[in-house]
Amino acid sequence: MQTATEIGANHTGMDISPTAEEMLENTELTEPRGDERELAKLRAEYGSEADPVGTLPQTEGSLALLMDKLGERLAFERSGARLYDALMVKCKTGGAKIAAQELQHIRDEEAMHFALCGAAIQSLGGDPTEQTPCADVAGVEGMGLMQVLTDPRTTVAQALHAILVAEMTDNAAWEELIELAQPIGNDDLVARFQKAQENEAHHLEKVRAWYKAATMEALD
Repeated sequence: MQTATEIGANHTGMDISPTAEEMLENTELTEPRGDERELAKLRAEYGSEADPVGTLPQTEGSLALLMDKLGERLAFERSGARLYDALMVKCKTGGAKIAAQELQHIRDEEAMHFALCGAAIQSLGGDPTEQTPCADVAGVEGMGLMQVLTDPRTTVAQALHAILVAEMTDNAAWEELIELAQPIGNDDLVARFQKAQENEAHHLEKVRAWYKAATMEALD
């Protein structure tokens, strides 16, 4: 598998193409059928008529928001464990200089965070199998990241960039959960969320270092 992007095979640039002027002349022969304003108007119309992504469980107020965000984290942490499964395969085939034990440790912590979210939902009287609106959106987000990790053409550095996106999202999301959990007065839950956020901060630090090293390897 390639460990770096090849140089010299990219012919997509317009400015250096010998046929650029000819192609631009052809655009003048085509009558435009609209612009960004028309597209924005159409999107606005669809948005005003569309149903929401989903509905919340039978809770109200701040608890409803917390349950929605716990569902989001549950979905994303499940994706997180799978992302690291895919990263371990990518690193093994790509000859990355990352200890398999470190990747496995982070992967296992992502799985623990998934279990934590499920237990937290149950402790608040919810059902972790419910697909909340934010959980639905998180599932779609995770699909894009997974496509990067499982694409056989992507390099280790490109895969780590996708992991970096996930870890940055994780860090912000756990901080949000802590803020949402504090008003309900469940100190044990807040402490568990704070521990998870500490784990994610460590993950982010590691991934940043791995991504930087893998990117700079292309210069060697």
